[in-house]
Amino acid sequence: MQANSMKPASHDIFDLIVVGAGPAGMAAAAEARAFDMSVAILDQNAGLGGQIYRNVANSLLLDSGIFDPDYLRGSALVADVQKSGAVFLGNSAVWGIECVADRSLFSIGIMSDGVAERLLARRVVLATGALERPLPIEGWTLPGVMSVGAAQTLLKRNAVVPAGRTVLAGTGPLLYLFAAQLARASCPPVAVLDTSPRSNWVKALLHLPGFMASNYFRKGLSLMGEVKRSSRIILNVKHMEARGEEQFRWLDISVDGRSERIEADLLLLHQGVVPQVNLAKAAGCSHEWNSERLAFEPLRDEGFRSSVSGLSIAGDGGGVRGAQAAELEGRIAATQIAGDMGITSGPEISRRLQRFRSELAKVLRGRRFLSVYYRPAPQFRMPADDVIICRCEEVTAGSVREAAARGASGPNQLKLFVRAGMGQCQGRLCGLTVTELMAGQQKKMPGEIGYFHIRAPVCPITVGALAELNDRTGGRA
Repeated sequence: MQANSMKPASHDIFDLIVVGAGPAGMAAAAEARAFDMSVAILDQNAGLGGQIYRNVANSLLLDSGIFDPDYLRGSALVADVQKSGAVFLGNSAVWGIECVADRSLFSIGIMSDGVAERLLARRVVLATGALERPLPIEGWTLPGVMSVGAAQTLLKRNAVVPAGRTVLAGTGPLLYLFAAQLARASCPPVAVLDTSPRSNWVKALLHLPGFMASNYFRKGLSLMGEVKRSSRIILNVKHMEARGEEQFRWLDISVDGRSERIEADLLLLHQGVVPQVNLAKAAGCSHEWNSERLAFEPLRDEGFRSSVSGLSIAGDGGGVRGAQAAELEGRIAATQIAGDMGITSGPEISRRLQRFRSELAKVLRGRRFLSVYYRPAPQFRMPADDVIICRCEEVTAGSVREAAARGASGPNQLKLFVRAGMGQCQGRLCGLTVTELMAGQQKKMPGEIGYFHIRAPVCPITVGALAELNDRTGGRA
């Protein structure tokens, strides 16, 4: 069976279910099918590709010159999955994972077309990818302010580009990549505001040799030159405020001791990406704070197995390292699972793992430089008291600091004080900000403060859908 949207019979038990159809998920599925495992891929989007390769098989802009070869390489991976015989279930949001049958199987709850279902698998690979780290500044909730990632999704999926004057602000490679893509689409930003502290450059020098020997160096120089030819680049921006009465109209910035006002119609913010951990945490996987990448990441072994037996995590959901690394992690995870299940001989597994790990080491060359250089500045991670940090519940940074000073011990107790993290996004947008704000107030490390406890359902699901599932499964929803 080719990758498609056919639903399996309710009694089917898959050898492997992969959650997420980005580079890691597609590679894991294709690799598992090479071992003749029965595989299903679940994704909340309609097609294969994830965020990195979104709509690559059907894009109206493939021949436009807007996208670089890194995006176009996703076409081959999509084709591999389509030929592999894996079952693809698009428009399927996973709302929960639990161990059943004396922990020998996983039950995966999905919501598709308004109907709740459960699928069974012997093994699971979470390839949920990354999400953008929020950049909470004064006025970021105004109409006319959105994230770079959201704007890039519109470009990839709908061939839509911004109208009017656009400003990009923040830090991270995507800032410059999207600025270049807009320039190729004949709508370059009027300005690119880089908030990376100048001190980051000094710290990153230690990792410069590895960076210069990598493909990132050449690509980075090319992107910077392309953006510089089409847009104004302002470095070392220390403060930003989005302004306007009912709509974003201008941006007040501070850089090198001077202030400036930049008028624009659209502000796109970006502050790097971090692992999307909610589903992994809901499944019970252990996480730890990465002090360099300033995010919680799941604990994984060299085969990318998590702390939950039978559940692996591959790609940016385990630690942001780029699309090519995610693809190799997916292949390693699937190969390791095949070995654990005894599907093929030990020597064959060892040979394949050695090859993939060697390729992964080459791909990762230069990543350390990027992590250090694009480390977000403290003032843009932990904003002033009057800035809203939880958009769902309109909670300010000051409210979080005050609750921490009054004795809230962590993000979960904080919910009782100010409701941060209780909105529809379940803390996806504010979780890291809350952790760092509380850590700063209580003079602790973020790892000591912790993260929100995430429980199923991880995504929105109606009570009616759960009730119908309960009826179909004999009282077990």
